[in-house]
Amino acid sequence: MKANKPSLILFFLALFFTIIFDWTEQDFLATYAKSIVLPSIFIYFFISNELKIGKTEGLIFFFCFVGQVYDLMAIETSEIGAVLSFLVVYILIVVLFIREHERIKLTKRDVLPISIVVVFIVYLLISVLSLQLENMQKFKFIYIAYGIVLSFLSYFCFVSYITKGTFITLLMSLMAVSYIFSDIFYIFNEYFSYSVVLVLIRDITQILAYFFMVEYFLEKARIQKRQKKIIQQ
Repeated sequence: MKANKPSLILFFLALFFTIIFDWTEQDFLATYAKSIVLPSIFIYFFISNELKIGKTEGLIFFFCFVGQVYDLMAIETSEIGAVLSFLVVYILIVVLFIREHERIKLTKRDVLPISIVVVFIVYLLISVLSLQLENMQKFKFIYIAYGIVLSFLSYFCFVSYITKGTFITLLMSLMAVSYIFSDIFYIFNEYFSYSVVLVLIRDITQILAYFFMVEYFLEKARIQKRQKKIIQQ
């Protein structure tokens, strides 16, 4: 068994038990299961990447951990603490995109699908921000900034996949979709009465977002290695 496999198995076990405990409404046990998710996927990434981690990736993991701690603590400041933490995460991911990816070149055939993507993202942003949540009104500008940054991240991922169609852009898009659904269903859990289904979708998509994010980091590292080898030759 490869050295990175046990941590990946632990990650999916944590996902499995989160689903079971959410479904049976064992919130206390679900909290323990979710607390294993980030450490296990971080160890998987660190070992798979030959014990190397960039500064930006390290900060992303750190703020993901802080955001999850706030979420699991469920204290008065938890919601805004989690929002601020993941806002930083999304900003750092956008920085990675801008710094390490080529500029997107559009063709005429890309106009229609990209237009649909833009309309869809704007519709989701306006719809979610229009929900009259008490906490959202208190920190309105933070939530607006959060929504705009996530929308830009999603736009970059989807447009990259539409224009390039590579495996790494597929991972980027899956990561964006997971983050979008995770955040939307987090809001739904605040807006609507308690529902096991809403909790399940929120937790599953959040955990899968971490997985696709790590796979994106690893694929990016593989591409960079191949490019270095080509240059050296």
